[in-house]
Amino acid sequence: MKTSRPVIGGPCWAELGTGDMLTAQTFYSSVLGWRMVTDPRAEAGGYTMARRGDAAVAALTHLYQAEQPTAWTISFATKNTDATVTAVTDAGGTLLTGPMDVFEEGRFAVVADTEGAVFSLWQGRNFAGAEMLDAPGALGWVELLTRDPAEAKRFYRMVFGWTVHVSEHYTQWGIGGDDFGGMVKMHDERFPPEVPAHWLPYFEVTDVDATAHTATDAGGGVLLEPMDMEGGLRFAVLHDPQGAAFGVHKPPLTAKV
Repeated sequence: MKTSRPVIGGPCWAELGTGDMLTAQTFYSSVLGWRMVTDPRAEAGGYTMARRGDAAVAALTHLYQAEQPTAWTISFATKNTDATVTAVTDAGGTLLTGPMDVFEEGRFAVVADTEGAVFSLWQGRNFAGAEMLDAPGALGWVELLTRDPAEAKRFYRMVFGWTVHVSEHYTQWGIGGDDFGGMVKMHDERFPPEVPAHWLPYFEVTDVDATAHTATDAGGGVLLEPMDMEGGLRFAVLHDPQGAAFGVHKPPLTAKV
């Protein structure tokens, strides 16, 4: 990711919906070094900010509905949540929740693209989103896993106007050419039919292999073993004790120069 702060159209927040808040807090504190701060207001419903140092980097929340799976959701920043919801539905997507105000912090909605990949929209007011990006312990990349890359390109270009950079092995999303995420085609041999299209957050770490070991020791596991990408980036895909998938990565040393 080529930004340290949220920008309009880009990823600005990552939120875990979990059925076991205490286990999730313990797990992510151990694996990513987060300090958990729960909102004491009853109307906040136990909403918990994950902080790295003093910076808010993600959140944990109880499941909103009984049928909701434990999973991470990515939020994208917008100037106007209502207008972006209209853009989503005009492009063939679906409104799932909202739009609604969250205290004085901002206005949000939960939507899905045409293949069912869920994401959120966030119009920041008092809270713009993550107070740190692209740093150890913070969100550093987002990735769409889809069975229809051509349709995904059409949809997200129409909604957000993202730039698309396609190489031989990977497709990257960007804003004005500054890439913040990518896209992977879901092949049947790796992804059973019951696994839906989804967005996956990647959190930056200083040691991918050590983080994978820590996740396993803490009750999670490894979905994709640590490996190197061309250019020097090393990454892995892990899961927490309730099965929520997330990625970790270490950028090459020259990535931020």
